[in-house]
Amino acid sequence: MVKRKLGALEKVEADLPNLQHKIRRDPKSYVEDFRAQHFQYESHREIFMAAPSSATDTGIISLRDLIDFIAHVAECYPEIVKEFPQQLIDMLTQHHLVLESELREKIVGSLMLLRKKDLLDSATLLQTLFPILISTPSKTLRALLFQKILSDLRSSNSKATNHKLNRTMQTVLFNLVTSDRTSSKGLWAVKLTRELWKRQIWTEAKAVEVMKEASLSENEKVIVGGVRFFLGGDQERQDAEDESSDEEAIDVARIRHVVGINKKTKKKSRAVEKALATVKRKERKKHNPAPLNFSALHLLHDPQGFADALFSKHLQSSKSKLNLEQKLLVLQLVSRLVGLHKLHIMSLYSYFQKYLTPRQPSVTSFLASLAQASHDLVPPDVLEPLVQKIANEFVSEASAAEVASAGLNAIREICVRQPLAMNETLLQDLVMYKKSKDKGVMMAAKGLLSLYRDVGAEMLKRRDRGKEASMGLRSGEQKAKRFGEQEAGEIEGLELLEKWKEEERRKRRLEKGLASDAEDDEEEDEEADWNAWNVEDDEDSDDSGGWIDVQSEGEIELSDSEDEGGKPPAKKAKQGDSDEKQQQGDEEEDAQAQEKKLSTLATTRILTPADLAKLAELRAEASVNALLPGSKTRRTAQSNSARHIDDPLTAAEIEGLASLSAGKATREERIAHAKEGKLDRSDHKSTTARRKLKKESEGKSTTNKEKARRKNFLMTLGKAKSKGKRSLVETRAVLKAHQERQKRGGKRGNKG
Repeated sequence: MVKRKLGALEKVEADLPNLQHKIRRDPKSYVEDFRAQHFQYESHREIFMAAPSSATDTGIISLRDLIDFIAHVAECYPEIVKEFPQQLIDMLTQHHLVLESELREKIVGSLMLLRKKDLLDSATLLQTLFPILISTPSKTLRALLFQKILSDLRSSNSKATNHKLNRTMQTVLFNLVTSDRTSSKGLWAVKLTRELWKRQIWTEAKAVEVMKEASLSENEKVIVGGVRFFLGGDQERQDAEDESSDEEAIDVARIRHVVGINKKTKKKSRAVEKALATVKRKERKKHNPAPLNFSALHLLHDPQGFADALFSKHLQSSKSKLNLEQKLLVLQLVSRLVGLHKLHIMSLYSYFQKYLTPRQPSVTSFLASLAQASHDLVPPDVLEPLVQKIANEFVSEASAAEVASAGLNAIREICVRQPLAMNETLLQDLVMYKKSKDKGVMMAAKGLLSLYRDVGAEMLKRRDRGKEASMGLRSGEQKAKRFGEQEAGEIEGLELLEKWKEEERRKRRLEKGLASDAEDDEEEDEEADWNAWNVEDDEDSDDSGGWIDVQSEGEIELSDSEDEGGKPPAKKAKQGDSDEKQQQGDEEEDAQAQEKKLSTLATTRILTPADLAKLAELRAEASVNALLPGSKTRRTAQSNSARHIDDPLTAAEIEGLASLSAGKATREERIAHAKEGKLDRSDHKSTTARRKLKKESEGKSTTNKEKARRKNFLMTLGKAKSKGKRSLVETRAVLKAHQERQKRGGKRGNKG
């Protein structure tokens, strides 16, 4: 009897796949068969729910197959299976601890399948799976649920952003982190938020608030997860975006060719349609405006309060349980917040005092954090003792080269952000290390020197200022900033546009045969620029009153100071002055005239749309040229400060060249490494060289062709002369004999 039941059961299991295909083709004809299978499912489910721990293997297998069958054809009979999703939810929620692993995975997969078929809403599914995720002890189940939750959130936001579902889920994660700050359950909120942020599904401030609360937790793992999000989440998102841009590379022409020459099937037609849809989607993305992906650090609601809480709770407090590596992560986040938002935490700088010593582990990370925490609104009196201590501890003749270069690099990075933190005596002392024999120390000292040539040349000795800084000090163009002073707003790259315009004007005048230094055709150039810009709306606008004539640059003289406007013309150089001084004075006058001309360009002329387009092109070209090797503007203070705003400062940048030469091998080690795998070079020889070696080993001579090629030049000179004196008849006879010899196979022929 038992064998008969088992045989019937096996027959039913074997018929389920066939029945599934039949139902999909014609649901109405097989409704009774489906009801019979659904009745079996109900019987197995009742038996299982009555005693889940004592269920037999046969019953579990049958229940699993029936669940899979019903889930796949549920959309064909929605009225019959309307209770089916809730039954699966109850089974998983109540008995997930004792469910057999394969049955548990089948239930989770069936719930996801019902969600795809719109028989179960996403909110209900997430409310079912997420509590089990944070409570189950099974590692495999946690991994499965995390993947399914992430997949459901991605699919729910694929076509359009599901704001309601996102707000609900973010509220759940926020409450999970804030309800019990000592629990490690908040780590799931960190993982889920970080993955969704990386995939650009969650990009709003509420997701950042979840990670902010995670950073202020009391559990070490949750704290580290939240801090790492702020330090590296944006870079992960950018990397994921770069990878996804190449994921959908489909060769449409190849698919069309394959479909055309092979048998036409629906599968191949769908492949072509999918490929075309992908290409069209990528084309639409090219023309759509780029999304505004704000950094997580910029979306913080209260960065000052967040930085204060982080510093006081995890760094200053004696109750903090974080180790040194974890504290360094928190310190990097605090310092980056301070530098990015220009915050004020005065106790932070005194906190660095005890860590600024070469004997401190990970001291370069502390130096990088101190440099990040510096900005132009920090009082110089706060930073000056720290700069002095770094100089005393790291930079001296007795210090190792790696230590001295790290100290100089740290000082330079601090002074890039706050130049007033340096005093004149210390600066002149540190600049002397430019004569060091170690390359890392020399480069670090030269970097500090080039910085202060731009931002504080008057603090340097005259011999160290350089030509441009000396000229700037004499002309008054270059002067040190006062504390809190901000640069006046101006159009970036305007001098590039002016220079380009002058070159174009000079070329046109040379083509016309006129003097290249005349400037009377500027109005014609401006009118030509406007005429070249075709805008369709210009023809329809009749209410414009025409352009207002603006006076030329020669008639308007704008000056920021009384001295510049009313200064009398410079006196002629005395007879006794040297040619060098006269040339230097001419360069100063040219620099002043150029500065005056640039300062009045935007105020005396209306920039046309063509000018703005050319200005954008010149800016891009200048930015590319600045990144090329050998560019003078590559290591200026402006580029360093711009890099600080966008990118973090790492310990490797503080170490400088020392990090590259730390594991430098000796000359013998390099030679031995180069010879590895190159002992036998015979395998890489050409075919001709191998044949030659084989002939030499067999005792054979060379061919006649090689002998003729190596014959002495004087021996071939007579034949070359007689060859040049041949008549046409003789040349014809020689060529004919050569052809006959070739047919015979040479002088001896092919016989014998």
